[in-house]
Amino acid sequence: MADAIRALAMDAVQLANSGHPGAPMGMAEMAQALWTRHLKHNPGNPHWADRDRFVLSNGHASMLLYSVLHLTGYALPSKELQAFRQMHSMTPGHPEVDVTPGVETTTGPLGQGISNAVGLALAEKLLAAEFNRDGHTVVDHRTYVFLGDGCLMEGISHEACALAGAWKLNKLVALYDDNGISIDGPVTPWFIDDTAARFKAYGWNVIGPVDGHDVDAIDAAIAAARRCTDKPSFILCKTAIGKGSPNRAGTAKAHGEPLGSEEIKLTREALDWKHEPFKIPEDIRAAWDAHAAGTAAQADWDARFATYAAAHPQLAAEFTRRMAGELPKNFAEVAVEAVGSAHDKAETVASRKASQIALEHFTAALPELLGGSADLTGSNLTNTKSTPALRFDAQGAVVKTEAGQIGRHINYGVREFGMAAVMNGVALHGGYIPYGGTFLTFSDYSRNAIRMAALMKRRVIHVFTHDSIGLGEDGPTHQSIEHAASLRLIPGLDVWRPADTTETAVAWTMALANKHRPSALLLSRQNLPYAPKQDADVITRGAYVLAEPSEVGLKKAAQAVIIATGSEVQLALHAQQLLAQAKIAVRVVSMPSTTVFDRQDVAYKTEVLPPKLPRIAVEMGVTDYWWKYGCAAVVGIDRFGESAPAGVLFKHFGFTAENVALTVRKVLGK
Repeated sequence: MADAIRALAMDAVQLANSGHPGAPMGMAEMAQALWTRHLKHNPGNPHWADRDRFVLSNGHASMLLYSVLHLTGYALPSKELQAFRQMHSMTPGHPEVDVTPGVETTTGPLGQGISNAVGLALAEKLLAAEFNRDGHTVVDHRTYVFLGDGCLMEGISHEACALAGAWKLNKLVALYDDNGISIDGPVTPWFIDDTAARFKAYGWNVIGPVDGHDVDAIDAAIAAARRCTDKPSFILCKTAIGKGSPNRAGTAKAHGEPLGSEEIKLTREALDWKHEPFKIPEDIRAAWDAHAAGTAAQADWDARFATYAAAHPQLAAEFTRRMAGELPKNFAEVAVEAVGSAHDKAETVASRKASQIALEHFTAALPELLGGSADLTGSNLTNTKSTPALRFDAQGAVVKTEAGQIGRHINYGVREFGMAAVMNGVALHGGYIPYGGTFLTFSDYSRNAIRMAALMKRRVIHVFTHDSIGLGEDGPTHQSIEHAASLRLIPGLDVWRPADTTETAVAWTMALANKHRPSALLLSRQNLPYAPKQDADVITRGAYVLAEPSEVGLKKAAQAVIIATGSEVQLALHAQQLLAQAKIAVRVVSMPSTTVFDRQDVAYKTEVLPPKLPRIAVEMGVTDYWWKYGCAAVVGIDRFGESAPAGVLFKHFGFTAENVALTVRKVLGK
């Protein structure tokens, strides 16, 4: 059975002339032990709610997963294995969720898979605490993850695995492919960690080392891990990369290149594998087939869930809704209330505070909102009255409030990258909408996980505060310059930089309503005056006309357009007033989301930004991004900031109404 994986892996890589045969060949028995003796799954329904989750963190070993999915009976036919790494196939170079049935997360950037697995396991634990009742256990599954040396060398694995230990995620089981080889060769010159001691220090249950080519030994180790009730488990499996290859096994040559036709011939002889490429004998295929077991397992759960639904109909309906990712039926009313309240109160607050005000509405109405912060809760303001801190007792159980509610605010500690990847895992699992906060400048730490959320089309919300030099005295290490522009470059990520409480409430509404996009909210530290507006609905289009010349007493057509975002909208409005005194008429456009505005139709874009009017953009960030809008000038900042009070910085760098007005005058030649 294990040799079937080896054959499929080496043949697919050879046919593609690209890929990584060594890890699949080395982990074949690990896969056999887990997938045929422990994993609860149903090839006929890859999205069954109570299935175990399997994550291949070392995603370059994708042919291991594709082979197992094919062998166990998922809708992944042999022709797709033969199209490995080819255009539009179901078998891309690294596993991609929603492309291949049975793939739970997109992996490839090492360390993120194990971190996603932590999020998957956390979601399971929290859902179980929320929905299970005496005599009715409807959430009861495990998260298994395979990982290698590369995942452990990436620092993100430290961030996430430390959290898994703190959270006592006992249904998380990691199997470590300890083969001692990476791309550059034997890892001993650069990787000398005592991995077992490291994971014991995290609070994990460490098992092994075991012989990674002994199915029974791996089976026993997994069984031992399943018996642990208060810790995640880490199983060290000693393996040989490229196992079965006479000349490549145990060498870096097996890692990232085809074995070659001659070596494949020798490997077939060494394994006594006499079958043609991609041909699996019927007895081996039957031994792998998981249809019957999977159908029975799901049928058992379906029956139990029906009994649960009869006893607790509201809970069952809520569970079904949340796992489907659907918002409550009253979401539109909640959003109208949040936006309308912001509009009516017209408060002058920092947009980070405006975010918390909006969250008070949404977290009260949406129990699936699961917040947190990377040790900056008091600065990010991601906590609300409805989201007590998430805590676990000494036995690992979720601590509930007196009202019987779980905590919904996570203290991630100083772990921005880990937080972002864990949130991806939570979103992938379903049942929760994760959001988490840090300073915008630290989005650099989170960036690759943000990119993965966009690639996977998952609803993950990043709350980035202290969004400019406006944070003041902390200085250039904390002052964002290039970050807004760089986040806007990520395909599929919606970036919002709201100017006041209403725009912030709309940004939250859009982020929550968009099921297939992550969002980033860029929020100010400093207070922002409310900008009067006639219509809040138009904010949903990403940019809108905030003020025409008539609103500052000029009965003439606009001669120019000032485009501004966030805190700079007030600069634009004040500049408009100064220019009006000189009889110069300008339109002010607030553009809280360039990414959303860019998706609007041409007619609307032309309505907001008339082609014949010169455009001047104002944003406390790099200027390069704004030239795409055909601007005649940009008031921005193309250097790092300084440490000083915000007001001093604004004047020093030209972020004053006077300078904006002067820039408009220069453009118009007035």
